[in-house]
Amino acid sequence: MQMYSARPGGRTYYPVLRRLSLGASVAVVLVAAAVLAAGLALGVGVRVGWLAVGAYTALCALAGVLSRPQAAPLTAFSAWLFFNGFTEHRYAELGWSGAEAGHLALFTVAALATSVPAAWPRRRVRLRVLKI
Repeated sequence: MQMYSARPGGRTYYPVLRRLSLGASVAVVLVAAAVLAAGLALGVGVRVGWLAVGAYTALCALAGVLSRPQAAPLTAFSAWLFFNGFTEHRYAELGWSGAEAGHLALFTVAALATSVPAAWPRRRVRLRVLKI
């Protein structure tokens, strides 16, 4: 009979976390971005500014915590669609200018910065075989 014991109590131990799949991450971000766009338009009345950019960046960072690193570019693009279509331009008009690449890059970096640490390799579990 073999028994083992693991000691997960170190700084470098990262427990395995369940993450949303690619499709589920994009669906969650699309719904959350729509709610955020409506909230910014109705509640605060903000169109373009540091508050709107910060809100969508926080949305992408939260989506990164919940999703896998492979989903970061698509979640950032989904958030950018609502940011560009409803917050920056009105009436769902998409436009591309020099600043749009910066917004898309900011959203992608925010999503990657919070999703990549969960993908780091786990520390090996030390096994000690006990003979009974």
